[in-house]
Amino acid sequence: MGHVILAIADPQNSIEWMVFLTQKYLKMFLDGTWLTLYIAVSGTILGFLLGYIIGIIQDIRIGQADQPLRKFFVRGLKAIAGIYVEIFRDTPMIVQAMIIYYGIKQMGVDLSPVLAGILVTVLNTGAYMAETVRAGIGSIDIGQREGAWAMGMSPMKTMLYIVLPQAFKNIIPEMGNTFLTNLKMTSVLNVIAVQELFMAAKTVGGNYYKYFESYLVIAVIYFVLCFLFNKGFKLLEKLLEGKTDYALAVEYMDNQ
Repeated sequence: MGHVILAIADPQNSIEWMVFLTQKYLKMFLDGTWLTLYIAVSGTILGFLLGYIIGIIQDIRIGQADQPLRKFFVRGLKAIAGIYVEIFRDTPMIVQAMIIYYGIKQMGVDLSPVLAGILVTVLNTGAYMAETVRAGIGSIDIGQREGAWAMGMSPMKTMLYIVLPQAFKNIIPEMGNTFLTNLKMTSVLNVIAVQELFMAAKTVGGNYYKYFESYLVIAVIYFVLCFLFNKGFKLLEKLLEGKTDYALAVEYMDNQ
């Protein structure tokens, strides 16, 4: 036992340095982990909602019988949504963070780094999820919409009660992937002084010039977080799949 304590107090190799740094700066690592989770979760949820709205806008169809004003309004919305998606899908998140944070500062708005980081994550996630939502909506058989319309449901109610619930189920895997990506991509927010997990490791490593060991510590943390959340999303997918014994029930009824 004495040897272990001595090894941690006077680390000699990378493993001992990892233990030493973790013990001494545990609070800093925990705070960084919490902030990383906070930005990733809030950014993904809000970005998912934004992506849903943009995806619905992109799916709006213009009929020949529509009024000219409605056609103009819908085309305008589609154009704005398309430009937004292209800009945020075709530029790096680290550049977006710098432009948004310092751009808002130049406009005279005192936005904290954390709020700026969440805003960047929301806008970035919304752009990617918009295409996913649009594809999810497109995967639903058009016959279901036509059937709902024939029963007197409005296009809005059809979208809310028939199409979107099924689309949500179809895009759960991609939503999980997006969250895991956001969890790791929060590391780029250190450029605007967000004190997330990567910034914590950078600070700790600089105290002893042990950057390798410090980054190994957060690599383990990132791995554990992503592994657990990945398993959680897979479990959610199985729960949403429902029962798998319907075919057996049909066969049983046919044999009676």
